[in-house]
Amino acid sequence: MAITASMVKELRETTGAGMMDAKKALTETGGDMEAAQDWLRTKGLAKAAKKSGRTAAEGLVAVKVDGSHGVAVEVNSETDFVGKNAEFQEMVAGIADVALTVSDVDALKEADMGGKPVATVVTDKIATIGENMSVRRMSSIDGETVVSYVHNAAAPGMGKIGVLVALTGGDEAFGKQVAMHIAAVNPAALSEDDLDPAVVEKEKQVQIEIARESGKPEQVIEKMIVGRMKKYMSEVTLLNQSFVVNPDLTVAEAAKDAGATVTGFVRLEVGEGIEVVKEDFAAEVAKAARG
Repeated sequence: MAITASMVKELRETTGAGMMDAKKALTETGGDMEAAQDWLRTKGLAKAAKKSGRTAAEGLVAVKVDGSHGVAVEVNSETDFVGKNAEFQEMVAGIADVALTVSDVDALKEADMGGKPVATVVTDKIATIGENMSVRRMSSIDGETVVSYVHNAAAPGMGKIGVLVALTGGDEAFGKQVAMHIAAVNPAALSEDDLDPAVVEKEKQVQIEIARESGKPEQVIEKMIVGRMKKYMSEVTLLNQSFVVNPDLTVAEAAKDAGATVTGFVRLEVGEGIEVVKEDFAAEVAKAARG
């Protein structure tokens, strides 16, 4: 039986298998669609599509530095167990190497990794490991000195939180301290100038309304807001935060003492912002029973 392009397309859409695998399955089974699906399943090549609907909120963040350029990449899996899998870790490390050569996550997914696009490498790994996975985010940074730090490292250069810090002056030891501070405190921005003005204005309006609830005169409220916004900046901007290594100094003051200027940072945490819907066991069983 002649294997047509439309047959291959249908099988690919049904199973998530690659084009050549789908064509081979149809050839091996004489064009029988159901038999071809079974053939792919026995070879572990039809798993990716079945897993693709599951939430991947675990995984690893990997960081890589090459001279004055650094990248951080988040690759997700469904369970924390897979993050400890050597095969998964090897793939993540390879993806981070490729990330050094591209500008954003979309380009990363299309970039070559051992003769295949990164997206295809991930799909193949879904089939072999048996969990949904995705390359979710990538951030890069450049500077005179770029220092990396990984919190809760699962393997060299990868863990639950990855941080990159760019410095002018200073040394790597100070940069590592700042990176650890960022991992622990999670600042929203480097300085006030780097905050979204809309976010700042929203916070200001919230503080004004809180102050008005006190019933104080407007001129008093204005002075209160100046102080409250200064406190807000000290909480959310890196340079104004109390340095965890020496809380008597701000990060900016500590940098000055170290002869350094912090010019930027990147912080990625696994699963950050992903909403995971959890069902209780009884609800899960009932759902399964309904089909």
